[in-house]
Amino acid sequence: MIRADTPRQALDGYKLALATHDWRQVAPWLHEDACFVFSDGTFKGKPAVCEAIRQTFEAIRGEDYRIDDLHWTHIGDAFAACVYAFAWRGLVDGQPAEGRGRGSCALIKDERGWRLLQEHLGPPAES
Repeated sequence: MIRADTPRQALDGYKLALATHDWRQVAPWLHEDACFVFSDGTFKGKPAVCEAIRQTFEAIRGEDYRIDDLHWTHIGDAFAACVYAFAWRGLVDGQPAEGRGRGSCALIKDERGWRLLQEHLGPPAES
């Protein structure tokens, strides 16, 4: 069983789980009421989010996903939020592919510790 005592530990654990390319490693970091917004849709509830992550792992082979320029906008006793830049690269249909954008994440603390409640990944911010 996973446990994070701080939102930073939870986000680090989530990133490490993503690097395994196994949605079952990612699932414990997600709150039951998770809602994730990706470029291909909005996924509400942990089962839907897990399925979207599983499909991403199948579509992008050997994915390397990175988060940079992390900025915590709020860290409280039971709620935290952050924004960041993300980038990924891997193979899609056997061909090299990559993308980047901006993300935001909300985490909440419950009896199981800190977990991700919301993530939104979108295009890069315009300068």
